[in-house]
Amino acid sequence: MKSFCNELRIVPRIVWPIALLIAGGMCFLFFRTPRAGFPPLSPTEIAFLGWGALIFFAWVIMIGYVYADSRRRGMRHIMWTLLTVFIPYFIGAILYFVLRDPLLVPCPKCFGNCRSTFVFCPKCGAELSPSCPACKRAVEPSWNRCAYCGKELVE
Repeated sequence: MKSFCNELRIVPRIVWPIALLIAGGMCFLFFRTPRAGFPPLSPTEIAFLGWGALIFFAWVIMIGYVYADSRRRGMRHIMWTLLTVFIPYFIGAILYFVLRDPLLVPCPKCFGNCRSTFVFCPKCGAELSPSCPACKRAVEPSWNRCAYCGKELVE
């Protein structure tokens, strides 16, 4: 539960009141709009409208989360936000979670953001993980030989 709350903290602050206003406005319109010729709302209808507002609230928060998380991961945040908005039934958000990139890691030398799969920093050229001296591919620290070219690794 604690990690879920930490993840929700990346949602921009402006999204929370917007989601509340939209969900509250939706409930206000349904409950306060005159219903000429119709009986008052039953408890089932009230519960259905409440769940609809809650789902809509969660959808707006999801849009804010996708925007902030894709931006944090160095992805195309506008594109993913628009896909989340316009692809119905949460399919855009599901696609985002299936296809999202790993978190960026800071370079130890220039503190720029780099993908975790990079061997060298694209900004300053610092080595981010051990690499083979011959083929420059990433190697594990416990390897004695490079798995790609067979060159013996020197510590």
